[in-house]
Amino acid sequence: MGCRLLLTSFTTWKPEQVTNSSDDILLALEQVGLPASIALLRQIPVDFEIAPQRAIAHFEALQPQGIICFGMAERRDRLDLERKATDDTMTLETSLDLEALKQDLPFTTISDDAGRFVCNGLYLAMLQFLEHRYPDRFALFVHVPILTLENRDAILHDVWAIINRLGLGTIPIAKSEMFRPFIPPAEL
Repeated sequence: MGCRLLLTSFTTWKPEQVTNSSDDILLALEQVGLPASIALLRQIPVDFEIAPQRAIAHFEALQPQGIICFGMAERRDRLDLERKATDDTMTLETSLDLEALKQDLPFTTISDDAGRFVCNGLYLAMLQFLEHRYPDRFALFVHVPILTLENRDAILHDVWAIINRLGLGTIPIAKSEMFRPFIPPAEL
C-alpha cells in the first residue's frame, strides 16, 4: 500500500523557541510508530515560498489521498481545525466535514481564522493546488497550541482520533503510556 496521508510540521521561527509544537506532535506520532500509509514531512521552514514548495513537491511524489498540515499557534489552547485559508483575492475551504471530524473531541475546535502568516499561506497554496490538480483529494490545516504536561496527552488523543476518522488506516487511539515521557522544552 502506498502513502495515503501526508502530515507536515514546521520548524521554529523565533530564536527563543526550542521546538515547534506542530513538530512535537509529529515526533510523538513517529515514536509510537506509524503505518507505512502515513508519511511525515517534518520541520518545513517557516517561509512563504519554501513551505508550499516543499509540501506540494512531497504531495506530488507520494500521491496521498490527503494532507494534514500542522502549525503552532502560541496563543491558542486547543487544536484548531482550520475551515479556510484566505488572502486579498480569494478564500478557499477544506472539503472535509469538520463538525463530524471534531465530534466528541474535547481539545479540538473549528476555526475560521488561519491567520495571515505562513500557516495560512501554506494552507491556501495546498487548497488551491488540490482544487486544480487533485479535486478528489483533501487538505486540512490544524493549529496546535504549545504543548504542556497538562494538555499533551489530550492533544495527542485528539490528533490520533482525527487521523482515524479520516478513514486512512487504523491507528489505535493514543494512550499516555504509549508515548515517551514529555519533557518541557525549558528542561531540555
